[in-house]
Amino acid sequence: MSDVASSAPVGEELAALRAAAATATRSLRQRIERLDDDAIDLILRGARSHYAWTDRPVDESLLHSLYDIVINGPTSMNSLPARFVFVRSEEGKARLGKALKPANLPKMMKAPVTVIIAHDLDFWKKLPFLFPHEDRRPHFDGKPEFTADTAFRNAALQGAYLIIAARALGLDTGPMSGFSNAIVDEEFFAGTSLRSNFLCNLGYADETALFQKLPRFAFDDICSFA
Repeated sequence: MSDVASSAPVGEELAALRAAAATATRSLRQRIERLDDDAIDLILRGARSHYAWTDRPVDESLLHSLYDIVINGPTSMNSLPARFVFVRSEEGKARLGKALKPANLPKMMKAPVTVIIAHDLDFWKKLPFLFPHEDRRPHFDGKPEFTADTAFRNAALQGAYLIIAARALGLDTGPMSGFSNAIVDEEFFAGTSLRSNFLCNLGYADETALFQKLPRFAFDDICSFA
């Protein structure tokens, strides 16, 4: 298992690439020290999970833009184990509907897009491309429990990036549990190394269906220092 990409940069080439990365990051921080309060409200502090949707469609080009943002979020070893299925068709919605709890079915059926956030248990086989500096495949080969934990953990992160990125692009989001992972996996991933994690509806919300925002914990209730 030593066939790490022979094109991986070394020596002066690697040093130049690292210097360029440092310069680009420093420049970004100089241009944008922090997001303004309106942007923070849009993506998290004032954002809401939505369950009712207008008929306004979501352009496929916007989903490509969404992916281009999400794929740049950090994962351990740049492992990028998440896989996304954008369910838009009537046939796809019918298949996905088999897995949902009754209360969640109309939420999904009305949404223009429902994303299945899944993870690939064979993600580690792509590490020579994604992490060419060193062969990390032996960390996972023959170690299914560690592999599954790593895939689930990092793909869940990528699912959170998807929610934040969607809101940043002007979409509303409605992440959902309340479904059978086993049925989703059988319908969409049978015979593959993919496993579902959670679902997220995307679209343009009907805000009239919202309830008041529910309570949140105070810092001292759940945070500590060590």
